Amino acid sequence: MILNNRRIRKCKLVKFMTSCLLLSVVMICWEHLDSVVVSHVKSYSFRYLVNSFSYINRSLTIPREQARSFSDFPYLLDHPDKCTGEDVLLLVFVKSFPENTERRNAIRSTWGNETYIQNTLGVTVKVVFALGSLRTKRQNSSGRFQKLLVKEDRLHGDLIQKNFLDSFHNLTLKLLLQFHWMHSRCAHARFFMTADDDVFVHMPNLVAYLQELSSRGVTDFWVGRVHVGAPPIRKKDSKYYVSYEMYQWSSYPDYTAGAGYVISSDVANKIYHATLTLNASIYIDDVFMGICANAVNVSPQTHNYFSGEGKAPYHPCIYEQMMTSHGHVEDIHELWRAATHPEVKQSSSGLFGRLYCAAVRTFLLCTPRFADTYPCKAAFLK
Repeated sequence: MILNNRRIRKCKLVKFMTSCLLLSVVMICWEHLDSVVVSHVKSYSFRYLVNSFSYINRSLTIPREQARSFSDFPYLLDHPDKCTGEDVLLLVFVKSFPENTERRNAIRSTWGNETYIQNTLGVTVKVVFALGSLRTKRQNSSGRFQKLLVKEDRLHGDLIQKNFLDSFHNLTLKLLLQFHWMHSRCAHARFFMTADDDVFVHMPNLVAYLQELSSRGVTDFWVGRVHVGAPPIRKKDSKYYVSYEMYQWSSYPDYTAGAGYVISSDVANKIYHATLTLNASIYIDDVFMGICANAVNVSPQTHNYFSGEGKAPYHPCIYEQMMTSHGHVEDIHELWRAATHPEVKQSSSGLFGRLYCAAVRTFLLCTPRFADTYPCKAAFLK
């Protein structure tokens, strides 16, 4: 009898300790579960059950005079005649911080080289850089750096700069700069692209793709790496934290990753007019783009070879269909030489070449290592 009582007490003790352990694990993981799992459940419920973003449009609509305050900054550097008198296939705006001079030079000498594009690809593509102003604690230092930007611009003629602080929290102001500049300076360009200054663009592939679309007179076109049903991040220590006061809803409208996407000129015009009445205080620029597009009934389309947040695999079978790849700084010249080499097309020619590249793409893209670049299904699509 005594032995049984001891066993019962021991069993109860084990159960109690197990319960405490499980409770501790739940408490430790709850914050993560709440911010990731619960937020995504709320997001998808809002998207697929409520299925209406008209509330968002109404809640963010403001008077035109108030909306103008987000874009009414004077130009420090401008080139109003950049597109005048030319048949522009594509206008590319590269988002760049003022101090990233080397990145801009790397783009000018590789995929953003307008002369190469004109002479080799036979089309006109305009590449400009969107900048805010650099402000430091020492006003003299800021002034000297601005003189360096003026000198850079005199040499290359491609800096578009407005007088707002260039920072992560002002990226939406930079987005407004781009759409307003295109509307007033280059509205006749058939396509518009925005990209980060660490993004690699396979310009020959992109030009061929856009030429084919242009020949078909495509409209309502917005393509990139699409984020579907993404929830706002409510953790205050996150770079992408958005308060309820800034955005009260549990889901964002669909949008493309801001690293690089392309829209047709009619969409660019619609987005411009949407910015005239929407509150641009939300500082995540690609989300604001999604809000504007939702307001004018434009939806993004996924292109399997537009990268998300990661680098694409280095291989000729990938280069053959590559559009963009993210995270390239030191290696951009090497990648440009490799991706545009004539042997890239040869590697996938013929039946054997196609089968070989299909096998290589399956091996490279269907592994977790490249989950943030191209999806697995891209391996099976031509």
